[in-house]
Amino acid sequence: MKLLPLPLLFFVLLFTANMFSQKIITTLDSPKKIEPDTLSPWVKKNKIGFDISEIAFINWNAGGTSSISGLLKGKFNRTYSKNNYNWTNELIVRYGLNKQDGIELRKTEDVLQFNSALGYRQDTLSNWYHTAKLNFNTQFTDGYAYPNKEISISRPFAPAYIFLGLGAEYATKDKNKLLYLSPFTSKITMVLDQILANQGAFGVKKALYDLDENLIAEGEKSKVELGFLLTGFYKQEIFKNITLENRLSLYSDYINKFGNVDLDYDLTVELVVNEYVKTNIGLHIIYDDDIKAKEDINGEQVTVGPKTQLKQVLGVGIVYSF
Repeated sequence: MKLLPLPLLFFVLLFTANMFSQKIITTLDSPKKIEPDTLSPWVKKNKIGFDISEIAFINWNAGGTSSISGLLKGKFNRTYSKNNYNWTNELIVRYGLNKQDGIELRKTEDVLQFNSALGYRQDTLSNWYHTAKLNFNTQFTDGYAYPNKEISISRPFAPAYIFLGLGAEYATKDKNKLLYLSPFTSKITMVLDQILANQGAFGVKKALYDLDENLIAEGEKSKVELGFLLTGFYKQEIFKNITLENRLSLYSDYINKFGNVDLDYDLTVELVVNEYVKTNIGLHIIYDDDIKAKEDINGEQVTVGPKTQLKQVLGVGIVYSF
């Protein structure tokens, strides 16, 4: 339990260090004053936004169901770059809800992700870095296999994933093209809800029961793997005011079914209307053999095995960068 806050604490300390990166200039002839350090090795980027989509019907002859959806999102970057060292940090948060006539409020998006990469290169001309990378990913609230809202199929920190490894990373100066290769990456899967752990959710070892269904040993709340990780990031303005962003992660465990690859691919197309209004088209594909799909069959929740997860998003909203 003590290890859980480390990624978030790590990010808070980073913000605090950057906030105080200023010079205090004092001379005999002038009073003390504070000036910003224009030569600071820190670069910060913040972006928050809210997307909304709505459709309403009143006495509409063709029929239809009124609905409204909202998505709150944020992306916060802190990058340290000096001489041969580069330290990139990124916090991503997204949370979305949907409401339809006659149907309860439902979750459409739930992401809490932190990424950090510390790299060293031998000379300032090279784009290749010896890199240590950390990735932490979980969610804010419970997840359900709708329409069943009685049983949670996921919860905060159930699951939570931590990737920690060493490798080589190719990074352009603007950080819009990244390729990371790591032959030594540890993947830690945490399921900190005992009910889900007892079910063996997300690949952890499930509970043991006797023939009378009496509990012998509770399920484990974590699983540790060691494998090969490849991640890629590509961002490019393909046409005027249209930006394409790709994120790809491929992971395979050396011990458990090596060659069986976990896939996480995220594609976003951003169309800029003006400085504050933007349209987003997104496609997210996930495949993980340890994630068993659940379906509601005749009112009963049934585990049916791993499936490719697909999510498509279209939204128009307001974005503020600072």
